[in-house]
Formats: sequence, C-alpha cells, structure tokens
Amino acid sequence: MRVFVTGASGHIASAVIPELVSAGHSVVGLARSDRSAAAVAAIGAEVRMGDLDDLDGLGAAAREADGVIHLAFKHDAQRSGDLAGAVAADLRAVETIGAALKGSGKPFVGTSATAALVLAGFQGRLTERDTLPGGPRIDAENTVIALAGSHVRSSVVRLPPTVHSLGRYGFVSDLIAIARASRVAGYVGNGANRWPSADTRDVGRLYRLALESAPAGSRLHAIAEEGITLRDTAAAIGRTVGVPVATVSSQDVEQHFGSVSGFVGLDNPVSSRLTRDTLGWAPTRPGLIADLDAHREGADGSVPDSDRDALERNI
Repeated sequence: MRVFVTGASGHIASAVIPELVSAGHSVVGLARSDRSAAAVAAIGAEVRMGDLDDLDGLGAAAREADGVIHLAFKHDAQRSGDLAGAVAADLRAVETIGAALKGSGKPFVGTSATAALVLAGFQGRLTERDTLPGGPRIDAENTVIALAGSHVRSSVVRLPPTVHSLGRYGFVSDLIAIARASRVAGYVGNGANRWPSADTRDVGRLYRLALESAPAGSRLHAIAEEGITLRDTAAAIGRTVGVPVATVSSQDVEQHFGSVSGFVGLDNPVSSRLTRDTLGWAPTRPGLIADLDAHREGADGSVPDSDRDALERNI
C-alpha cells in the first residue's frame, strides 16, 4: 500500500513509518518544515510538505494514497494553552481526509487519547466499547468511526498518556522536566491514580495492523500496561533524575505541575483485551518503569543522549 501519514516527524511516527516500510508499504509523510522533512526522509518516507491547515493538500494526499494514518496534532498549541484551537484543527483535518476517502473502501486510521474520555467525564476502567457523544478529541474520534458508514474502513487508535521508548515518555516527559526544575518528583494526594502506557514500537506495530486489517468502525487501544500508579511513576522519576519523591498538596498542584496540572490527577485505567483479540496484537517491549530505570541520569546530573529530546511527543 501507498500510505499517507500525517505527523510524520513526530514521536509516534518514528515507530509507525519504519514498521510500515519493513512490511513492504511505501509511505508519504507530511512535514511542515525543512527540519521535519529531513527527519521524515531519514526513516524511509517520501516527503510531502504541508501542515494541518493546508486542507486542500490533505485532501489531495488522501485521494492519491491507498490508505491514511492520521497522527498529527498541534501539541505546541495545546502546551501554550490553546487546546481548543488544536482540537478544532484536528477535527477539520479529519473531516477533510474523510471527505476525500468516502466511497473508496480505503483504510483510514485516526488517533485519539484515552485521557480525553476521562477529561470528558468517563469514570472506571475504559474499554474499546466505551464511547462518549462528544468532547475535545472525542468529536474527531467519532467522526472517523462514522466514516465506516460511508464505505471507508475507518478505525481509531486511542493512545495512553504515556507512550515511551528510548528516553521519550509522552506526558511523563513533562513530569521529568518538572522534577528536574523543582528538584522533587511529585504526585497528587496518595498517588493511587493510574495512567496506562505502551512502548512506542509496540504502538507502531498496532497502527500497521490497524491499517492492514482492522474492521471498519473499530476503536483500538494501544495499551500494554493497564494502569501504573502515579506514585510508582514518581518513584521511578525520582530514581531517574536523582531527586526525592513527595506528594504535592492540592493547593499547590497548579503551581507545581503547570501545564499538566489538569492531567496529573486523572485516574485512567484502560483495557486492551478486545484490541489484542481482534488484531492479534501482543506488546513485547519493556514497561514504563523498566524504561525509566534504564535511562537514569549520571551522578553529575548529565543526561543520556537519548533523553535530550524527551519533551518531544506526538500523542
């Protein structure tokens, strides 16, 4: 297949594109800068210049491809406080790609986030069958799934807050940066709230399987570990950075955690049983705690080379 991939220079794509190429697919990757284009070309994809605001370009690329994987999201806008703008751009891109694929029977794999459902009010252990009628990122997810009724083999991969490998950790990268700056690895309350996780390379394999064989209308969970307590994660961060671990009082959460203060207290246990049964996906890579312990900083405070880009993420 000739596959069009958005967000092609991001963290998730760094595993998705090599996985596709090694399976015999050709990839056209969207890049918005010369630096991004070089990164995309280096992992084996043909470069198409553009971004999420270039709707004409997105539609044309989707029509020309045999399938689409949509990974891009405006994380810079989200981190700067414009979540609404990032969410709106994502929905416009999904609608544009979907319109280009209607009636084609081609696969379209979208991306959502397990934490989006918790932020929108979901409580309990999230499964692939659980849905909500709307909300940030959920509207885009539901739009992709609805395309199954327009002869598109659509599916959505829900990503955990923590997608990790080789010194990159999703939202946990922010917690590491905060621990470095504050000299304490913090958690909220008793730290019993849980975040799911998966290794980036296992996630890359799931996207390939979804592209190749996911049934139309499938919601898929890229979850290797159903839920690691934030207390255990903070302890591993403390070992990694070499700082003490402590709870952060409720009145100090926003000041201490900054841009991730709205996420840090979320309880987000997630099952991936249906995904594994449907696609035969079986994560094999190390878990989050083992990954963190393998990338401890030096006694002099130096940072391993693989950690230098830890704040880059694409979830």
